[in-house]
Amino acid sequence: MTAFRLLTLLLATTATLPGDAQTKPAKPSYRPIAQTAIRTPAFRLALRSDTQTLARLSPAAEPGFDFVPGAREAERAGDGYVHIGDIHLRARQSGGAWTDFASAQHRKAIRRLPATGATLAAADITASLGITSPLRVERRWIDDHGVLALRFTLTNTTTAPVEIGALGLPMVFDNIITDRSLEQAHAQASFVDPYIGRDAGYLQVTRLNGAGPALLVLPEKGTPLEAYRPVLEAAKAPKGDIFTDRSKRGQTSEGFYDWAVASKAFAEKEWAKAGEQWNTPTSFTLAPGAARTIGVRFVTAPSIAAIEDTLVANHRPVAVGIPGYVVPTDQDASLFLKTPLPIAKIESLPAGALTATPTASAKGWARYTVRSKGWGRATLAITYADGSVQTVSYYITKPLDQTMADLGRFSTTQQWYENKADPFGRNPAILAYDREASKVVTQDPRVWISGMSDEGGAGSWVAAISKQLDNPDPAEIAKLQRLVDETIQGDLQVPDGPHAGAVRKSLFYYDPAAHAGYYDPTVDWKTWTSWSKKDAGDLGRAYNYPHVAIGHWVLYRVARNHPGLVTAHPWRWYLDHAYQTTTAMMRDAPYYTQFGLMEGDVFVDILKDLKREGLTAEATEMERLMKRRADHWRTLRYPFGSEMAWDSTGQPEVYAWMRYFGYQPQADVTRQVILAYDPTIPSWGYNGNARRYWDFLYGGKYPRIERQLHHYGSTLNAVPLFDAYRADPTDLRLLRIAYGGMMGGIANIDRDGFSSAAFHSAPDMMRWDPYSGDYGMGFYGHAITAASYLVNDPTFGWLGFGGTVDQAAGVVSITPKDGARTRLFIAPAGLWITLEAGKIARATYVPATGAITLTLDAAAKINPAARVFVETTTKTGRSYTMAGAQFERGGYTVPLGSAPISLSLSPQ
Repeated sequence: MTAFRLLTLLLATTATLPGDAQTKPAKPSYRPIAQTAIRTPAFRLALRSDTQTLARLSPAAEPGFDFVPGAREAERAGDGYVHIGDIHLRARQSGGAWTDFASAQHRKAIRRLPATGATLAAADITASLGITSPLRVERRWIDDHGVLALRFTLTNTTTAPVEIGALGLPMVFDNIITDRSLEQAHAQASFVDPYIGRDAGYLQVTRLNGAGPALLVLPEKGTPLEAYRPVLEAAKAPKGDIFTDRSKRGQTSEGFYDWAVASKAFAEKEWAKAGEQWNTPTSFTLAPGAARTIGVRFVTAPSIAAIEDTLVANHRPVAVGIPGYVVPTDQDASLFLKTPLPIAKIESLPAGALTATPTASAKGWARYTVRSKGWGRATLAITYADGSVQTVSYYITKPLDQTMADLGRFSTTQQWYENKADPFGRNPAILAYDREASKVVTQDPRVWISGMSDEGGAGSWVAAISKQLDNPDPAEIAKLQRLVDETIQGDLQVPDGPHAGAVRKSLFYYDPAAHAGYYDPTVDWKTWTSWSKKDAGDLGRAYNYPHVAIGHWVLYRVARNHPGLVTAHPWRWYLDHAYQTTTAMMRDAPYYTQFGLMEGDVFVDILKDLKREGLTAEATEMERLMKRRADHWRTLRYPFGSEMAWDSTGQPEVYAWMRYFGYQPQADVTRQVILAYDPTIPSWGYNGNARRYWDFLYGGKYPRIERQLHHYGSTLNAVPLFDAYRADPTDLRLLRIAYGGMMGGIANIDRDGFSSAAFHSAPDMMRWDPYSGDYGMGFYGHAITAASYLVNDPTFGWLGFGGTVDQAAGVVSITPKDGARTRLFIAPAGLWITLEAGKIARATYVPATGAITLTLDAAAKINPAARVFVETTTKTGRSYTMAGAQFERGGYTVPLGSAPISLSLSPQ
């Protein structure tokens, strides 16, 4: 099936145009399912009386909440619906073919087994696997000294060895948003994130509202989390696949997953064309009469923040990577391990990509310095004394200054489209790119992808222009000025008349009568995604306005701070147009302004710049318009709704305005909800990865419902977490998650500078999507947050996020190596230093006195002077002054010379 025909099938069942009326059929009634209630110290649970699968799992402290979809038990009672307690097996005897067995497909009566001692319920479920099963499968629910455990014993009942090439335990939690309001979803539903770390792996199940307790699913001996496999929707699964579920997957339901203990048979068949798996796929063999017991344990953490402490309390190995697991080759990282068993060895996969050198331990944590070589994915495999193995997944990148240069060059050359005959006015343009085909995407039935607007089409030019904020390049700026004047301002944005400043939904559209012969006849142009000229010209979609505002705002900042680079207009022109775009959004796209918008943080910066420039009338009007939105959000329990049933795009802008207007309780709610879907996990893919699973439909080449790794939500949701950390530098977890998300967005950029929309995490793909799609929204988040952080943690000691830390004679120094070198946070002082021009070479901090010395690079042609801003972000922090610099427009202007210059910041 082609990608476009698959898209048609998916969109027909998962998407509607925003604002379309949706008539919901009456819900059918179902007969209640008999259940057996059970209590353990941590849970109130129920098992179905007929199958002994899990029907309810509530924390003892809150029995009204259910981690599993118990409220839908009656409608999910039939054959083909998986539950916790089911099993998937693929087995073969020597020389034979693989055969699949699934306990949920055709259920047969279980044979109950005695439940004595710690056993809560037990059954032989072999009958449901079918008469050809070579294995007897017994399942037991156990109260193991107060911990709920689920165990399966597999016994070879044949006279020949049996190889188990795939073994999956369905993990069915209530991540279903369907038929729930935003308030209901936050009260009732859960997110699930995996640490696919073999014997140290686990699942964390967190409530949408961010409240505790959180659920952890932990492996018992011999039950590694080797892979995490989506359980596909039965109606859309490949023919013959019985490892499925009848529930619908779509924008309102991500679906369920298998905890895959063994996956070799999948790797040989369904995953044969995929990229490298997280772990080496394995199988195991049972001799005649032999048995193996596998199992998982269910424990609660009192809060999401207490997950790592709960793992330690349950004798699980815990890994903490600082600053994370995306490692540029010119930066050292640290890996802290707290383990119940001695470490036997640490290996790099592939060999030589990573080295882990032990250094001084830190309060019960073993510390390793991690260095990288090469580029791309790599793994540290940690073997413990009992032979168990933990894997930690890393991503190696170039030094970030090179990565920034690569992105700017690729987007303004390979993605540059100049065609005076283009019938849609995309001349010049930076268009979406297809890495597989090595060409720009001039047409796609999802017309916005080729139309320079909406997220899937604006992403590439937004990335190119955002890169200029801290790393302006004269040749790139010259092209981008043309892009803004001739295409953004000339065609995409309405320049004159009553709707001046308004933004169209797409420059590209479908009109076969007007453009006969232009459209590819091999793809389907008959779905709602192929907008007509009228639909593409609609001004009412507010989500498009921040993209254009960013274009104007960045060129304002460059023109204001880097003399001679911007020549088309003076700085005031760009700031005026950023303001006009904002007011046009409020006038022409009012419906969607009730929601937070991706990259909406830019409006806060535009307002602040209007004030700094003394444009009082404009600032007053903009503040009035934005406060109207903020006052509406202030009345909502969860103030970050979206056009989607649930989304992770609105939270950053909502948080920013709540903070700006002093609505701290709503900011706190927003931050807490971000932490519910943005985890800290020892994997470059999941650490700081803001949950998203539907945007491949709208911006990817392969449109599927699939967990996306480092979609633009990762970096955008890092923005408020960084702000929250700077306000409370005692909470290192905030910084870890934020840095993971910010750096996760760098992994999308390949060695040549192409930037992918996101990584396909399903094990049959495991590679970056070939379309650039909506990546640029995320790069904007990286561009405004790239920074170095100097931290003194009570457990881990002095740490550098984004920079190299050195200590000597009562002085601590940091040498920034982040992608901007224009922002630095000295956490012990609560001091936030930002530059709009110039580069930070080094900073020193004297803990005893609080004195700070800031060293700046020598002058460059585009940086004859530095613009330095100093802000105390914590309530207890001291203010700082800078001697010998001119104070204007809220910051210091510092002339630069032929050598680096050092500035003294004195605490008051």
